[in-house]
Amino acid sequence: MEYKFCGNSGLKLPILSLGLWHNFGAIDDYNNSREMLLYAFEQGITHFDLANNYGPPPGSAEETFGKVLKNDLFAHRDEMIVSSKAGHLMWNGPYGDGGSRKYIMASINQSLKRTGLEYFDIFYSHRYDSETPVEETMMALVDIVRQGKALYIGLSKYPYEMAKKAFHILNENNVPCLIYQDRYNMFVRNVEDKMLRLSHEEGSGFIAFSPLAQGLLTNKYLNGIPLDSRAAKASGFLQQDQVTAEAVEKSKLLNELAQKRNQTLAEMALVWVLNNQYVTSVILGTSSVKQLKDNIAALSNPTFSAEELQLIDNILK
Repeated sequence: MEYKFCGNSGLKLPILSLGLWHNFGAIDDYNNSREMLLYAFEQGITHFDLANNYGPPPGSAEETFGKVLKNDLFAHRDEMIVSSKAGHLMWNGPYGDGGSRKYIMASINQSLKRTGLEYFDIFYSHRYDSETPVEETMMALVDIVRQGKALYIGLSKYPYEMAKKAFHILNENNVPCLIYQDRYNMFVRNVEDKMLRLSHEEGSGFIAFSPLAQGLLTNKYLNGIPLDSRAAKASGFLQQDQVTAEAVEKSKLLNELAQKRNQTLAEMALVWVLNNQYVTSVILGTSSVKQLKDNIAALSNPTFSAEELQLIDNILK
């Protein structure tokens, strides 16, 4: 595993991180979740990306991680980076969502209890809340660091102007933003316009989630929508109307290039994200150890020729 310094900090992150958004909740098979966590750590994936609302039900991914940590990995706590977040709906009522100091402070206390941790290595504001002054949210994060509940602060999915303001507030209070997290893949490239450069200029690392576009950048949808796929389900973040003829055609062309590189489409899509100089790490979302192995295998061919990059750009236009 390769490790990169995160922005201007002295902290190194593995270029592949493991996300617990899906497949680690109470509805999922615990043994499978445990096997993925242990295998990831054995392969040098030392960063585990959580959030208070990951499950389902919300909170259960943190509980799963906490159980594996206690039973299998506790002796290795100082060899790993554990991050969590608050910002999306976690519980009903006026204080279980958003960016208020009340919610942020209550949420981190709950998350620490669920995971059994004394502190998080990174704690994020999961999203910008337009109903809360950004100063309030940032000062809550500053105090979390000063109280020893987190070592570093991260931001996720903030609009450009609000991110710029948040970076400034954090810098003024000597708790700079360690890392910025957003969606980035071959099909979703809007962060290339401003956010990647802003993060770099502010001394922050950048970590990408959804590098495979919820499965669109795999071979799963090249010949229709499988019955067991995310897009076949009534609920979920990838819907059938997103599996468009245009997206499938682009995936097929990209797959042809991946085959010439002796890679799967998923492997090529992962290293394409990592090829961006501003990207520190990519968050993997896997449902089995086999998928995890396949994702890690992408690192065996991480570079592109100028011709390959131009061909990819031409396909994606």
